[in-house]
Amino acid sequence: MAVLLVVTGHGELGGTGKRTGWYLPEVAHPWHVFTQAGLSITYASPKGGKTPLDPSSLEAFKDDPICKQFLKNSDVMSQLDNTTSLADVKPSDYKAIFFAGGHGTMWDFPDDVNLQKVTAAIYEQGGVVSSVCHGPAALVNVKLSDGSYLVNGKKVTGFTNAEENAVKMMELMPFALETRLTERGGEFVEAPVFQELVQVSERLVTGQNPASATGTAAAVVKVINSS
Repeated sequence: MAVLLVVTGHGELGGTGKRTGWYLPEVAHPWHVFTQAGLSITYASPKGGKTPLDPSSLEAFKDDPICKQFLKNSDVMSQLDNTTSLADVKPSDYKAIFFAGGHGTMWDFPDDVNLQKVTAAIYEQGGVVSSVCHGPAALVNVKLSDGSYLVNGKKVTGFTNAEENAVKMMELMPFALETRLTERGGEFVEAPVFQELVQVSERLVTGQNPASATGTAAAVVKVINSS
């Protein structure tokens, strides 16, 4: 069984000139969980090709054992340098889609038409849609075939407004993730700032922040195995 793990291809933090990208433990920790569960992983991004690792996450998690193991895996690193474009993805090949976070997602996830199509297709074929931290930026514009937003009426979490303010990034963001998910009909649930929280609502699995990455991936495996 396979999981489609989607990362951002966007590497600039607004107009600041500072670098961003995908957040290391939000890819490394799910990679560890999925591979331990015997799931194969395809790495994708909205446009495909080389994807940027957020340098701040590399520094913050340089001593994390799973992140160190992940970075030493030349095969995985090669795949992240040559991700599959979502335009080339066949949804029926996957039991789940997982959107890793990192601030870059706020720019290239929300309005990507192929992302929306693939996500809706995986969900409607009985698969799991999942994301962590800023990964739920992928969900804000996904509609199902009946025209409703995928998150509508479901419990959902992600990087909170309080967390965005705590890291002094709110002013740089194109929108507030918590606010937008709520506007789309999601029932937003949050833990205290930077504490682990995972929400499972039908086949939608979301995690609040980097601390939630392992738990989110483990919840995805549990939902897959119970379906």
